[in-house]
Amino acid sequence: MDKKIMLGNEAIARGAYEAGVRVSTAYPGTPSTEITEAIADYKDIYVEWSPNEKVAAEVAIGASVAGARSLVCMKHVGVNVAADPLFTYAYTGVNAGLVLVVADDPGMHSSQNEQDSRYYAIASNTPMLEPGDSAECKEYIKLAYELSEKYDTPIMLRTTTRVAHSQSFVTLEERANDELKPYVKDTPKFSMMPANAIRRHLAVEARMNRLKEDSNSLDINKIVYKDKKIGVICSGVVAKYVEEALPTASVLKLGMVHPLPTKLIEEFSKNVDEVIVAEELEPIFETQIKALGIKCRGKDIFSIQGELSVAIIKEKLLGIPMTKADTDLPVRPPVMCAGCPHRGVFYVLSKNKITVTGDIGCYTLGAQMPLNAIDTVVCMGASIGMAHGFIKARGEEQAGKTVAVIGDSTFVHSGITGLVDTVYNKGLSTIVILDNSTTGMTGHQNHPATGLTIRDEVTHQLDLVEVAKACGVKSENIRVVDAYKMNDFEKALKEELNKKEVSVIIAKRPCVLLDKSKKPLYAIVSDKCKKCKACMKIGCPAIQFTEDGRMVITKDQCVGCGVCVDMCKFDAIVKEER
Repeated sequence: MDKKIMLGNEAIARGAYEAGVRVSTAYPGTPSTEITEAIADYKDIYVEWSPNEKVAAEVAIGASVAGARSLVCMKHVGVNVAADPLFTYAYTGVNAGLVLVVADDPGMHSSQNEQDSRYYAIASNTPMLEPGDSAECKEYIKLAYELSEKYDTPIMLRTTTRVAHSQSFVTLEERANDELKPYVKDTPKFSMMPANAIRRHLAVEARMNRLKEDSNSLDINKIVYKDKKIGVICSGVVAKYVEEALPTASVLKLGMVHPLPTKLIEEFSKNVDEVIVAEELEPIFETQIKALGIKCRGKDIFSIQGELSVAIIKEKLLGIPMTKADTDLPVRPPVMCAGCPHRGVFYVLSKNKITVTGDIGCYTLGAQMPLNAIDTVVCMGASIGMAHGFIKARGEEQAGKTVAVIGDSTFVHSGITGLVDTVYNKGLSTIVILDNSTTGMTGHQNHPATGLTIRDEVTHQLDLVEVAKACGVKSENIRVVDAYKMNDFEKALKEELNKKEVSVIIAKRPCVLLDKSKKPLYAIVSDKCKKCKACMKIGCPAIQFTEDGRMVITKDQCVGCGVCVDMCKFDAIVKEER
């Protein structure tokens, strides 16, 4: 058998392939995105980018009912969107196995909150596994399909950013039999009207009791006794940290994190002097262990926020202070790329002192200085509804000073319903769709408005202008402008803000990282430059003020968008040939 170094996400994809998965769905979201991208390389699996996580879950559920092992992947906040079908499919149970992979983001490296998906497993009565490295990612997902079909339940597999994006060796094995299971109509099982759901709820409770008992003998829940002065209960990547930081400690590593193997926990606790619970984010293990009457420590030692690490565990449990390298790392906040088509739009909004309800995507960076253009960011698709509510609360006059900003992929994900609501309820909002023809922040995935599938097959291209019309926006209130042409955008913005109706401005220009068209370079003519620094107000990383007092455009970063030219009143920025 071959071995290969894989990301955790790639290993999940490999495990799904080996498990005989036939259908895989997702909406891209860091840190889960690479799972579905890797699955696209396995031609035996049907794979799609769905418009959002709810649809992705529903497609996977349909495939599971039809008899195909199916996989649906998302980041932690995506489960908020997918929760509706997830909770009810936990009631119905499966035909073929279904696994929902959720990637949590402790430390919020690329997320707007730090929620703990173990709560979803508990609330929905869905069993959850948690691997700690790439090899476990592959093996746990294969086990998840066995458990799904044995116990007639969807299974959640939880990873975190470190597991998803770390690499380790994975043993490659053959694909399992992927034949469809028979489909037999079973209305009492799969149609959740109240009378059926009441009976299925009883089945769910019986299943969870079975699983709770059986989890005590699962191989993925492991006790390793060493020095019994300290016994650490942990899971996932934290177990790897504990193994390195406390090589002599006794450890109970939980592979199934819901339901917990209570008998195993009680046995372990009796055989060590002190129980320490090491878990990232919420005290979920700790709370349940204390409820068993077991004395333990956890969040009085470790923070409820952010990630754990080997250094943190050593400091908290051994008193070894973290080194300068652990604590004084330079801060490198993300910035919009040089030539990003969103930059000019945000400059115009900021210059005109517009209240901007923002959304989730790389354009969220418009909230940072020097643009400082965004007032609010909450969740995918929220910008349109929030602008509508903001104007309804503050009155008609506010409509001329408020804009909702949303990306093309996010608009398709969950912005359309906000637009329907705004038109239906006689709103006055101006909505700016930043159309860069991709899902930019997660690494340039296709979506319905790009006209390409995940495998770059040509398909129907959703027309955002026609969608806006279908939602009820009048044709004369829909404008398409070049995002690089700030003056054109500003003119359109002022005209639409003055209307007492819903308007949509589509600021269109491909993401600069995808746009391969040849453009000129720009340079600053020193003799003409007045050092007013107006060009720096757009925050382009290619424009710098040097130590010797000169304004320069660095040629290795300039992509030739020309936005800076509109900023200079002294004609000091000129084209150069590449």
